[in-house]
Amino acid sequence: MKVLITGGAGFIGHNLALYLLNRGWEVIVYDSLERSSKRAIEKIRSAGILLVSQESKLKTILGEVDVVVHAAAYISVEESIGYPEKYLINNSVFTYTLCKYISELSNQPHLVYISTAAVYGKPQQKVVTEDHPVEPLSPYGLSKLLGEYGVDYFIKVHNLRATILRLFNVYGFGQTGTYAGVITKFVERVHEKQPPLIYGDGKQTRDFIHVKDVCEAIRCAITKKVNGTFNVSSGKETSVQELARMILKLEDLKVEPIYVAAKQGDIIHSVGDPGKIKKALGFETHMDLMDGLGRLLLEEKNT
Repeated sequence: MKVLITGGAGFIGHNLALYLLNRGWEVIVYDSLERSSKRAIEKIRSAGILLVSQESKLKTILGEVDVVVHAAAYISVEESIGYPEKYLINNSVFTYTLCKYISELSNQPHLVYISTAAVYGKPQQKVVTEDHPVEPLSPYGLSKLLGEYGVDYFIKVHNLRATILRLFNVYGFGQTGTYAGVITKFVERVHEKQPPLIYGDGKQTRDFIHVKDVCEAIRCAITKKVNGTFNVSSGKETSVQELARMILKLEDLKVEPIYVAAKQGDIIHSVGDPGKIKKALGFETHMDLMDGLGRLLLEEKNT
């Protein structure tokens, strides 16, 4: 199996590249390197994975692979509010362009499009299923939803074969940068013996899923090649307050979190129903949150 990963030097992308390589798959990474960490790039190159950053080479590579995992995207809700046009161009327009390139090939690879739970917006039910209305509350969520619409268009009109995965809150080793997730930000502060910074009252909940579980979900999507849209979630709800307590307990740090004003566009509650992906692709999570946090803290200490 030969796989191209766009955004393959990003957090999820480089973890996926190494995950698939370790299972004997041939992997090519396409990434502009605009927001990639030095550590991720070094890991890819030291593993002997071909890393391509020129879009002019993309068409040729697409004709040589069996599957394309499209993980390239800007990912910050906060940043997208300030720069909506940039998000629409990078996330939505490029997805359409990629689908167009694939549709022009005589031997089309299967596409796995990495989307987000942010497309749902404010949940209308406690556990969100894939048929929940899509009403994004940020330009980021909108840009990913427009990407989904582009994929759906090419499925219906150009017979594109594609799987859409809506990821919930992904965490794990290798997530860096200004726009990292809440777990990474908590861990960074705790390592500096600083209290976690909580936006809002901390009662907002999230469905956290370890990056290794996400990699396995993508592997299942690649293997099964089923057209459809699937949540990638644990189905378990954890409040931000509870998350902070878990990390402080693991680090044995006796401080209280600092509470600041809530962020614009933040969703209050988010938990996904994992039933559809389990039934269709045979995927379910294996990493318990406390175990995943302990693993992350240990990995961060050893770097």
